[in-house]
Amino acid sequence: MKRLIVYPPMRPVLGGIVIATAAWAFDGYQYIGLGIPGIVQSFETPVAPWDWLGKLAFTVVSLGTGFKGGEVTPLFYIGATLGNALAPLLHLPFSMLAGIGFVAVFAGAANTPLATIVMAMELFGPDIAPLAAIACIASYLVSGHTGIYQAQRVGQSKHRHALPENIRLSEIRVFQGKQDATGAPGKTAREEHE
Repeated sequence: MKRLIVYPPMRPVLGGIVIATAAWAFDGYQYIGLGIPGIVQSFETPVAPWDWLGKLAFTVVSLGTGFKGGEVTPLFYIGATLGNALAPLLHLPFSMLAGIGFVAVFAGAANTPLATIVMAMELFGPDIAPLAAIACIASYLVSGHTGIYQAQRVGQSKHRHALPENIRLSEIRVFQGKQDATGAPGKTAREEHE
């Protein structure tokens, strides 16, 4: 949006208009706000199989146009409703897959697989641990070096492409861009500043 709309106050104005129009036109009021009723419903009954995608779209437009906050609870909504939607395909209970989705999506977005496995056991009981572990670790591994917490530091690279120790997630693009341009490892923004 920064490239399309140079004047910063216009970004959330346009985003608000798009969100309000889409919520009205598609009757998508369940996709705005925190979505706690949708999370609760996904543990109790089947929900529309596209609910996770609706919440994802509304969240991306909101954050992308400059609105702040609201990353964590929408991730729980997206995960729980996606798990609910996958339950019939996998022949598993709605509540179990909603719980696994709830923690797995957050594990990938926050790069915290161990914490989310513990969260799953605290919220849904110890019996869910093996399946939650598989889902959270898989989500963590496929999420790459991105996340919702840009100040988070990479302790060890997830893949064969080496990253400098202690690099922040927000600095990875700069590092990779310089590495691609020169063919040699680039310095992070922090290293250049020092």
